[in-house]
Amino acid sequence: MSQDLEQYHDIIEQLKPMINEPEFNQVLSQVAAHLPRQKRFLIKMELKRLARPCIRLIDLRGQVTGECREYEHEGRVHYLDDTAIEEFERQTRLFGQYTIGVYEAVKNTENNYRVMHKKQQQTQDSAESDQESAPEKPHTAALIQFGSYPSRREERMNYAVTIEMFTELNKSIQATTIDISVSGLKVKVGKDHMFKPQERLVIQFRGLEGEYTLDKKNGIPYSVVGIDRSRKEQRLHLQRLYDQPAPGFDAFLERFIHGNKRRYKVNMENTLEAIHNKTYEQYFTPNFPSAPVYIETVKGQYRPRFVLANDCNRDLMHYWSDEQFELRLGYMFSHERLARLIEMPPEQRETFVFVFNHIKNERVYFYSASREELFEEPQLMQVFLGYASRKASWRVYKVQLCDMTLQQAHMPTSLPDAVSDTVKRQNQPPTPRLLARLKNLTHIALVTDVTDDVGTDNYSALPIRRDEVSRLKVFGHPRNRPPASIDMFRFKYHNQRKETRYQLRTKVILTVDGEESMGLDIEGSSEDISVRGLKIELHKTFHGSENTPVLLSFPNLQSLTQKYNLQDLPYRIRNITGEGNVLHLQAVSDEHNSTAQRFFDELIRNNRSRLKAYKEEEDVPGIGAALRNLYARNVQNVGFFIKKDGVNFSPDALVSSQRKTRLLRLLSHDAEPGQLNLHCLYSSNGIALDFIQYTLKNIKTHKMPVMRELFVAFDPRQSSAKSAIRSCFTDQFHDDEERLEFINQAIGSGQFIAIKVFLARTGRPDMERLQSELNYIGTYAIHRAKELEEQLWGIVGVGDLVDVTDEVLLRYRFSRQHIQANRQTPAAHSVESTHIEELLRV
Repeated sequence: MSQDLEQYHDIIEQLKPMINEPEFNQVLSQVAAHLPRQKRFLIKMELKRLARPCIRLIDLRGQVTGECREYEHEGRVHYLDDTAIEEFERQTRLFGQYTIGVYEAVKNTENNYRVMHKKQQQTQDSAESDQESAPEKPHTAALIQFGSYPSRREERMNYAVTIEMFTELNKSIQATTIDISVSGLKVKVGKDHMFKPQERLVIQFRGLEGEYTLDKKNGIPYSVVGIDRSRKEQRLHLQRLYDQPAPGFDAFLERFIHGNKRRYKVNMENTLEAIHNKTYEQYFTPNFPSAPVYIETVKGQYRPRFVLANDCNRDLMHYWSDEQFELRLGYMFSHERLARLIEMPPEQRETFVFVFNHIKNERVYFYSASREELFEEPQLMQVFLGYASRKASWRVYKVQLCDMTLQQAHMPTSLPDAVSDTVKRQNQPPTPRLLARLKNLTHIALVTDVTDDVGTDNYSALPIRRDEVSRLKVFGHPRNRPPASIDMFRFKYHNQRKETRYQLRTKVILTVDGEESMGLDIEGSSEDISVRGLKIELHKTFHGSENTPVLLSFPNLQSLTQKYNLQDLPYRIRNITGEGNVLHLQAVSDEHNSTAQRFFDELIRNNRSRLKAYKEEEDVPGIGAALRNLYARNVQNVGFFIKKDGVNFSPDALVSSQRKTRLLRLLSHDAEPGQLNLHCLYSSNGIALDFIQYTLKNIKTHKMPVMRELFVAFDPRQSSAKSAIRSCFTDQFHDDEERLEFINQAIGSGQFIAIKVFLARTGRPDMERLQSELNYIGTYAIHRAKELEEQLWGIVGVGDLVDVTDEVLLRYRFSRQHIQANRQTPAAHSVESTHIEELLRV
């Protein structure tokens, strides 16, 4: 309904039941007698439009606050929540059938995110005045970096004793120890004397001299390695100097700490920090959707060498596998593309790669073009994007590159070797054999699939000429020149299978076991197999639930055997992932029915040399953990962790190894040093965004992360987050015209930023990797261990934020120059709406 007619909303509602009645004109004249004839005519035309029959399907999933379900009306299936169903039925009674008016009313219910956002804009002035007196709800949390906890060579004991410190000028200063170790001290001292790093101090332990036999003439030399200053005092971190050996004092200190550490308690702050840090990593690594690809440099040539897979990036591996199940991800990483990225400034080493594939004669042909390559071929840009986006195999990948060092592959525990043999073994650096395998690695490329329906629809609207499609062969990857082989390793995690799984793709037919579903067969293909289970991908969505019994048939495998009948083998669903089309199944075996188990056992034994196993058993022990450590030290996007805080879901921590990116500048706004602010995910000009709340209440553990795209208007000249940041999810806009208007307004007033938000439910942490440190804390402070465990289990959500601003601007036809200008903070220019010709401008 247009704004001109909004003021006559009540009259239109009153006349809806009469629109198809003979006396409509008479009733209209009576109800709207006070209006001019022209206005009555407009109302009549609007009612005629609303009364036209409609055949459009309504899908409100992700667009309303309620939980949507299937709703069938006259043979059409809609996805509506309770509010929408009530409105649908009410409006249908008014019009007598499903009409345009019904469609629009259902799309504009009060709990629709777009409607809520529009109302917020209309009442922005009054809302802002109310906010001035209301306290702001904090959405900040600490920024951490994986592996940044201190690792100690020896135990520290909390112990306070009086000491006397002598400076190089022989000035005497009284102080008190905080903790003590064989080779170091932390002391508390007044603020009168100004110490400097590397200053030499000689210390006499006056508080110990009366009880123990110590040298009262010659003190022990230390060096200042750290200073923490506050208003009332200073805390010095001191390190032993051994230029004047004191073996008697060393032996005394070792005996003293060993004999009293249970009484005075060892200092465990670094261990507590390490457990927190590692737990966040345990939650993050199985759930982040990107794939780290490790790049090696040999004789000046760059090539991908390894890739690390988890349950959430497996679709990427599946996509880049050809008909022989060979991973061809290397096509995306030519030497030229990698060299171009490496030559960029470190904070700008990223690009977008647009991909599709073509199947001919049962062979897969891959095509890809980076953003820069398309800018260099302006005449082909529109053809490539328009044609590729119309194909089912269309993908958009963000590729980011960062440097790495081999030293980052080692991540010891926070404990000294002396604690136990297990700790000593865990603290050992990588073996020479492992280092030799990794020695040429220099960079990590992170690949993230950022394809979505909104972007795809936009690109597919580009007009193309079929006679130009043949020119796209310049972006094809020749099959006779396959890319370098990439070894794939999986993140080691507690929920890995007990059996080795092998890659095998073959046709399957799934039948739901039950009378109500008789005759319901869904075709699909297996992805991997083991003796007692397998994973399959179906061509249609499976609407059943976990633990549902099903029957599987293997028509292609049946041709290989006459010994076993591979029809209707019993399985049970253990997990459902993806969009409801990826199933993890367990064979149901007993003394009467074990065909599936016996067949796959024999198949694997007879074809072990031909079947490719996932690398659960590493050819070089420790390589998977080393690659995992390398990525953990180089997290390129922003990971975030959500805790359950009463009935709310609040930020608990954020992680990133980057420092100067556009995204981090946004998240740092109105946040204390060392923290980031997730205000853009929670609120937009005072209107709450309940994406996190809704998603975590409705998604299950081990499901694929939910992805949504967020538009942000950022004006860093405003001091508070609520005035500097205006955000809206792309599916809350009515159409692309509204989205483009938002982008132009954002650039005109500051900076536009687009973010892909991924959010998943956490599983349980891998306690095996934390066990040594947990046991250590439990030995000396069981209450701290219990308290820590409760905190760790309180983390319920994990997510990832990926900056996709440049791709969104390209999608909406902004030129290369406009995209570059928007990277400045703040953007000091105003960009008007562009046309399709901008896409072709270099």
